[in-house]
Amino acid sequence: MKVAFVHEYLNQWGGAERVLDALHTLFPEAPVYTLMYDRAKTKGHFDDWDIRPSFLQAPLIARFRKYTLPLGPLAIESFDLKDLDLVISSSNSFAKGVLTRPETLHICYCHTPTAYLWSWTHQYLAEQHLGSLSGAAVRLIQHRLRQWDRLAAERVDRWVANSENVRGRIKKYYRKESVVIYPPVETDRFQLAKKTDQYYLYVGRLSGYKKPELVVSTFNQLRRPLVMVGDGDERRRLEVLAGKNVRFTGWLSDDKVSDLYARARAVVFPVEEDFGIVPVEAMASGRPVIALGKGGAVETVIAGKTGVHFPNQTEESLARAVREFEKKEKIFHPEVIRQHALRFDQKVFLVRMKRFIDEALDEWKKRGPQAQSTQHS
Repeated sequence: MKVAFVHEYLNQWGGAERVLDALHTLFPEAPVYTLMYDRAKTKGHFDDWDIRPSFLQAPLIARFRKYTLPLGPLAIESFDLKDLDLVISSSNSFAKGVLTRPETLHICYCHTPTAYLWSWTHQYLAEQHLGSLSGAAVRLIQHRLRQWDRLAAERVDRWVANSENVRGRIKKYYRKESVVIYPPVETDRFQLAKKTDQYYLYVGRLSGYKKPELVVSTFNQLRRPLVMVGDGDERRRLEVLAGKNVRFTGWLSDDKVSDLYARARAVVFPVEEDFGIVPVEAMASGRPVIALGKGGAVETVIAGKTGVHFPNQTEESLARAVREFEKKEKIFHPEVIRQHALRFDQKVFLVRMKRFIDEALDEWKKRGPQAQSTQHS
């Protein structure tokens, strides 16, 4: 059987790339088509793979990557995927829009419908700090991309959502049904510590939408020890803002992050994510999570059992949750928390994905070429 993967950008080592890494174990010889590939930024994880980037990889174009957004549809449609039996796209924007033959089954593992076009389009515009003329140009581009994105969704034959949260968005924006299979977490990398310390822990990019400033300013107020793991464009400003109780580590190896997870008093997760792997990694280490009560964390963090939710992204709301956690701290048991995290283990993910793919292929073959052509028309 001829199989290929499609993934928008291989230019970081994040949650979506970890999903692709797990999926690829099901078909280790399959090539991966991507708009752009950066070996250094992916830390060599894909060195042995058959990576096939688009024309956006050309040096003169890649230098201006942030301006290439309007070229995404053209680039993704340029991939020649003929003679394939199965295409699996790992998508949060363009990957689902690849062109396939009627005989090819296209399964999309959807991390989210394109967020900057649908669920937070106005927030995206506000964060760009654009003038009236450039703002109007971007809105026009978004309008055109929304039209393409909705059309591209029709090219997918079977949908997998990474959470109930995303399943609802797929239904709302694309009018498509999907099956929820949670992303894989390598829970074996995380272990319980014999003794914990008094610091709270934040793990993630130090960028505006991740809300690291909320965490720093709140813990300045609370005067509790805080460790900030990660890097990003906000780091220097946050270091100036932070009190002596806050320590910045930059990016760390997986082993060092695992150790920090295991010894933390609790892990703070202040952002609304489609799924959010950080809370699950924390729970796999037996540590409670103080999480924003929105998005994927509502599905993964059980209030009163594996953590505490706070309703709003404000210092007052987060500070109240920290104090609530400290009053109830003794009710959180590391073994119970870790056991809950195991339901998101990579082995569970692979079993469910393999079963889903096998069943989809069997059904696809039974329908025959005529029915498949009808679906793609």
